[in-house]
Amino acid sequence: MSPLALPSSLRDVVRQRRPMAPWVATLAATVADAQERWDLTIGAPFEPGGQTAWVAPARTPAGTPVVLKVLWRHDESEHEADALRAWDGNGAVRLLDDHSTADTTVMLLERADPGTPLATRPEPEQDLVLAGLLPRLWIEPGPDHPFRPLRAMCDRWAASRERRIHRDADAGLVRDGIALFRSLPRDAAHDVLLATDLHAHNALAATREPWLVIDPKPYVGDPTYDALQHLLNCPARLRADPEALIRRMAGLLDLDADRLRLWLFARCIVDTGWEPPWTDVARRLAPA
Repeated sequence: MSPLALPSSLRDVVRQRRPMAPWVATLAATVADAQERWDLTIGAPFEPGGQTAWVAPARTPAGTPVVLKVLWRHDESEHEADALRAWDGNGAVRLLDDHSTADTTVMLLERADPGTPLATRPEPEQDLVLAGLLPRLWIEPGPDHPFRPLRAMCDRWAASRERRIHRDADAGLVRDGIALFRSLPRDAAHDVLLATDLHAHNALAATREPWLVIDPKPYVGDPTYDALQHLLNCPARLRADPEALIRRMAGLLDLDADRLRLWLFARCIVDTGWEPPWTDVARRLAPA
């Protein structure tokens, strides 16, 4: 197997994202270095794979099944290894070793076996599993942690949304949502380490635990925010009855339903303009 074989998702993205071209050009050498560093036997990359990483099953000299993840460093990918190290296997795959360069993070990870995504299960079951995992990830990161504050991400997304506000028929609603997206991370009762992108495709069936989290995009901030991605990944239920879905997840996670509603309204506004558009849901959730 040639390390240059790209999984389909990564191959498609590379065609569209020119900044990734230099990274892809060094991928074979990076994989070869990892193979030598950890004396690995490496398989073909997982399909369809992710959009910014080359990920493949591997085995150590002792025969232990592991995963090699070679990640293109960009804004959303920062500190994944740090978060996995902080969780130390509590609800997430274990980080076994890692090293980084200016444009690459290479991680040797515990392999979740059989690795079936939670997304193969019915959504009500997904609710329960994710509600069991998220609170385990919400740890106090400590005074010298490397993680960025959630408000930094929210400010960046809000600024991007403001640049597209001229496209909106209801600019007032959009401005309200953007303002909330900026203010909510600043008035949280307490801050914890967040995954920020936990949904049913990022929880895999395993043997050490029934389910393990992968692919965090860590920040430190309001735990209420961490419920959002799962809600947005349940579009039929969200469009049919957003209030019921909010109440269910808030109850399972012991979160303030009113605050979750505000966060979801703001996130729907910030996401509007991308796919899928959430304007209809945002209008139903808008504060009176």
